[in-house]
Amino acid sequence: MTQVPGNGGPRPRYITPEGERALRDELQYLWKVKRPKVTQAVREAAALGDRSENAEYIYGKKQLREIDRRVRFLSKRLEELTVVDRLPDDRDKVFFGAWVTVEDEDGDEQTYRLVGADEFDLNKGYLSINSPLARALIGKRLDDEVSVRTPEGWKSVFVVGIRYQAPADHK
Repeated sequence: MTQVPGNGGPRPRYITPEGERALRDELQYLWKVKRPKVTQAVREAAALGDRSENAEYIYGKKQLREIDRRVRFLSKRLEELTVVDRLPDDRDKVFFGAWVTVEDEDGDEQTYRLVGADEFDLNKGYLSINSPLARALIGKRLDDEVSVRTPEGWKSVFVVGIRYQAPADHK
């Protein structure tokens, strides 16, 4: 595993095994399921005659362009990403893939998992490794204070929990 360096340098292109699987599943679905269905719908719409005023045909062609664009993006992106599929040696520090619990000055706690930019989802607690908070947390230990600039000004949080989960079997 390549550990995420601290601040500075190019932004990492890391992804968890689960994130990579989700992108590969999406690519497979678009290519093997959705694209053939839309292609068939376009064929059927084209058979109806005048394509210039055929809404189903025009919409289908637009959908195909969007699917093809996403397929190209996913194919290229998956080649660029590095899957982080093992735990760091020092699990007392925050690295990519860690679940980190932080506590603010009011005693409110939030738990985030530091993940790749392609898989962040704040509803799940997944925080992009490229976010200011995640970058500030890298390399920190329990009880370390982290200050981060927010739109409302500087905010300080304390690291109150760090945990890692063993990666699921990786393809």
